[in-house]
Amino acid sequence: MAYPLRVIYYPIENVRADVKPAPTILISIPKKKIKHAVDRNYIKRRIRESYRLRKHELAPLFAEKDKQLLLAFIYLNDEKTSFEKIDRAMSKAIQTLEIRVKN
Repeated sequence: MAYPLRVIYYPIENVRADVKPAPTILISIPKKKIKHAVDRNYIKRRIRESYRLRKHELAPLFAEKDKQLLLAFIYLNDEKTSFEKIDRAMSKAIQTLEIRVKN
């Protein structure tokens, strides 16, 4: 966990040859915590952009052809967070993910 993000992952092995081995992501912002849709969309855009900037760090995990990864990013904070904090959390989450998936 890299507050304010919680990352859940599920590795899939023996993927078909015609499927591109890239992670599939899901971003969830609970309506119970962030009431306004505008704010939830704002946070989703920030998380998506942070992931886009850092997804190249996950490339070594997909050097093998038969692997794929399902990722879920769940936002845990009760209020909007700056992009810098989200980006730091994404960096920490990806580093932790690399360690756990390799083992």
